[in-house]
Amino acid sequence: MRYLPLKPSLFSGIYGLVLASAMVAALDATGEKADPGPDALWVLLTALASGAAHGYSHVIAQRASGDGAAASRLRLVLAEWPLVAAVLPTVGMLLAAVAGWWAEATAVDAALLFNTVALFGWGTGAARAAGYGWLPACRAGGLDMLIGLVIIIANALIK
Repeated sequence: MRYLPLKPSLFSGIYGLVLASAMVAALDATGEKADPGPDALWVLLTALASGAAHGYSHVIAQRASGDGAAASRLRLVLAEWPLVAAVLPTVGMLLAAVAGWWAEATAVDAALLFNTVALFGWGTGAARAAGYGWLPACRAGGLDMLIGLVIIIANALIK
């Protein structure tokens, strides 16, 4: 097994999946009138704000170290696009509820399931890229998937 540094796109993508799951679970309040349009907007705006904040924290760290030009600082912020991209399936599922294709509760359940499976896929893929065999890579993906399962269980218990 060889060491590979954590790629920023992998970090941001996983962060986006967890963020989308947590947001969609929190926005699906029991007893409230379903309003998937504003919920989709909140998930997207939260991802944009989180990506900008994470990128800007890199800018501040780079500024403190004294290296890098303004152009590279802009690239640091723009490099957070995988975080925003990772929430788009969740936003799409909520928008499908706006279109009346399914209920918001179904969209939330589908988003949580999709994000959990995606966490497994990203974890397995990262482990395979690091040189793990299939069984250890799937085990690593399963552990990563636990984050999504914890959010699903918490969502079920809160309701």
